[in-house]
Formats: sequence, C-alpha cells, structure tokens
Amino acid sequence: MDQKALKQLLEQVRQGTVSTEDALLQIRKAPYEDIGFAKIDSHRALRQGMAEVIYGAGKTKEQILQIVRVMQKQGQKTILITRMGKESADYLKTEQDLFYDEMSGVGIIGEMPAKDGLGFVVVASGGTSDLPVAEEAALTAEAFGNEVIRLYDVGVAGLHRLLDHSEEIMQANVIIAIAGMEGALASVIGGMADCPVIAVPTSVGYGANFGGLSALLSMLNSCASGVSVVNIDNGFGAGYQASLVNHAKGAK
Repeated sequence: MDQKALKQLLEQVRQGTVSTEDALLQIRKAPYEDIGFAKIDSHRALRQGMAEVIYGAGKTKEQILQIVRVMQKQGQKTILITRMGKESADYLKTEQDLFYDEMSGVGIIGEMPAKDGLGFVVVASGGTSDLPVAEEAALTAEAFGNEVIRLYDVGVAGLHRLLDHSEEIMQANVIIAIAGMEGALASVIGGMADCPVIAVPTSVGYGANFGGLSALLSMLNSCASGVSVVNIDNGFGAGYQASLVNHAKGAK
C-alpha cells in the first residue's frame, strides 16, 4: 500500500464505505514477506512514497520472477527491475507482460504511473557511450511518475549542442547530468540551471579515466553550487533522487 492508497482508504472510512476494522486489517498487513532468499518490503511505498525496486544483477531468473509475483500479490502495480540480463528478461517475458530495454538492463512490469511530478526531469548525457546509464536514469524517473526530456550526446566537446537546448535546461525542475571522460558536463549545466543538478559519472573513458574515477572527482569538485553527485554508473540512484525532488512539496 502506498501513500495514495492509504489516503483513499482513510477517505473511505470517513465516508463510511469501509469499516474501521477492515481498514485496520489492511494497514496491519505484514511489513515484509520472507520468501527464504529475500524479504520483500511491502511497506516501503508507505514509508518513503516509492515502492521497492528489484536489483536484477546477481539474482537468478527464477528468483526475480518469484519476487515479482510476491510484489504483485501485495498490490504493487509498477515493478521496476534494474541491471537485469537478457536471459532473465527472456524468461520473465514467458510469464509476465515485461517491457525490457536491453541497453540499460531495465525491465518494467505493470502499468506506468501517471506523470504527477511538479515539473519535468531533464536527462542529459555527454556522449552516446553514456546512453546505458542515461536510459537507466530516464526509465527509473518515468517508472516513478515523472515526465522526462532526454538530451543525449550534448557533451562539452561541442558546446553548441547543449546551448541549443538552453530553454529545456532553464525550465527543468531537476536535471540529471551524465558524463564520463573528465565529467565537465555537470559543471556547465550547473552554471546554466536554477534547479538541482544530479551528476552521474560514468566509467566511459581511456586508461587515466580509472573506470570513472576521474569523472567522479571532477563532479565532486564542481564549481557550480547546485551540483550533487551519485556513484559511478548509478543511473538508477540519480533517477530515484530526481523523482524525489520533482515530487517534493514546495518545489516549483
């Protein structure tokens, strides 16, 4: 049960269409379900406003399917799966109505929520090689009810490509800036925007990139005041945080 469902339930109690005993029974359902290899957190949406997500890497296809079925039984309408391999996706497609983006490894089961964010989220990537991380961020934000505008291949090596989208950048409610190499994109966007910028360093780059460490350090040392940074290649974390910002009370 998420916060919206709880509000509806309480309204039904107020109107007298649901008894207090029935409402109490629904609220008191176990906060998690133990299935041996996993404990499925059914109260996360109620506590945090956003339901639990399945991290697919390291799980067998059978484990992922079992977790999905428990979530569905608990009433979760949109199930997001990250870092899922194609073999697991092909298996789930035989049992579930699964959308799967092979490039990012993101799978989504169930209906997409309404776009109820306060504004829109911009996902900007430095280069085409950053797209797996960018799509993970974009699909995550969409799965949590956000309108997403994608600005791909707008890195600082050709700054005019980014400046052509200055209107979207200046009107965004939150921006995710994704780049490898030296990671300069986040600072440039941070100097243009009046909203929070979530920087995502990627592991894209040559040897001295150190698997994304150079971009991470550049972003952490950004001279733009509104930039925060998530871990290397963590598109999911950026999309999740962007959704929190875009649904925050008092945001523009």
